[in-house]
Amino acid sequence: MPKARETVLEIDLNALTHNYNYLRSKLDKDVKLMAVVKAFGYGSDVAGIAHKLTELGADYFAVAYTNEGVALREAGIETPILVLHPQSSNFKAIIDHCLEPSLYSEFVLREFIQTAEKQGQKNYPVHIKFNTGLNRLGFAEKETGIVRDLLKGSEAVKATSFFSHLAASEDWREREFTLMQIHTFRRIAIKLYDELGYRPFLHICNTSGIINYPKAHFDMVRSGIGLYGFGNDKPEDEKLKPIATLKTIVSQIHQMEKGETLGYNRAFKASKPTKTATLPLGHADGINRQYGNGRAGVFINGQYAPIIGNVCMDMIMVDITGIDCAEGDEVIVFGGPQHAVEFAAKGNTISYELITGISQRVKRILVNN
Repeated sequence: MPKARETVLEIDLNALTHNYNYLRSKLDKDVKLMAVVKAFGYGSDVAGIAHKLTELGADYFAVAYTNEGVALREAGIETPILVLHPQSSNFKAIIDHCLEPSLYSEFVLREFIQTAEKQGQKNYPVHIKFNTGLNRLGFAEKETGIVRDLLKGSEAVKATSFFSHLAASEDWREREFTLMQIHTFRRIAIKLYDELGYRPFLHICNTSGIINYPKAHFDMVRSGIGLYGFGNDKPEDEKLKPIATLKTIVSQIHQMEKGETLGYNRAFKASKPTKTATLPLGHADGINRQYGNGRAGVFINGQYAPIIGNVCMDMIMVDITGIDCAEGDEVIVFGGPQHAVEFAAKGNTISYELITGISQRVKRILVNN
């Protein structure tokens, strides 16, 4: 790959293909795969990711908010798109762009039915979410009668799927709780199948659910973090390939004498002669202050250079004492020699927060397209 000449996030579509195929290999051939591409494709390049996943055969996409679904439609994506957290003010836009809402409470279900009726819709596809223990969004089991009555009381909408979300599918210590969620979901679905007289398809498994609970794949599974190369478990991480590599360059090199200080609040003080490099990215780019003062570092010409001093808005400084490098040389923040999980852990956070937090001002480049 060409060397970086500015701060860029490289998105490797070969790695995406590998991850997609690995996850597909876990599924029976009749189980659909929903690709979760919310938050700009987990901080990557949502249009590029979605087009590649369409080519690979993804059956559905999922986004968090309506504007994310609209952006995919405007990028030419025709695959069905589930909006996981729609707001009633956007229901007309959902219908206008042929998006499919997750309806998770009596209020939103009534509001969407009302909007669909005003728009002259018939059997508009909706997805009904049930809360089986995450306690975030979803109808409670005791509210199945409300769901039944509202769905049977209008021809404007029809349930395409019932779904729920696992709270701790990656944690074997919570296996009993996860199995309880799965059994509750199955019980709800069977009850509503009988009362509605038709069978919406079912989905509850996220990436870790795909891997750890194959008997709960039902009709479809949803994968987000796994597609981007993270398995929430070290053995699974080794079978996946992170798609994103954050690169930057050395802007300037300084030679500090013993006793000199560096950066805001003089947070670093040289205890010996120290060579430093200034890099053009900072907390406005998603490399936040918790990574500073020696907690995390980068790689320059294959060697580790710790971040020193406080992270600035647009710059970080690293210790390059003993590293043979020059201004303009490429720097790898994560990806390649340093897994994003490792980098995130040094800031006491998780890969999800790190990769989705990379600012949109960082240029995205698709490679192996």
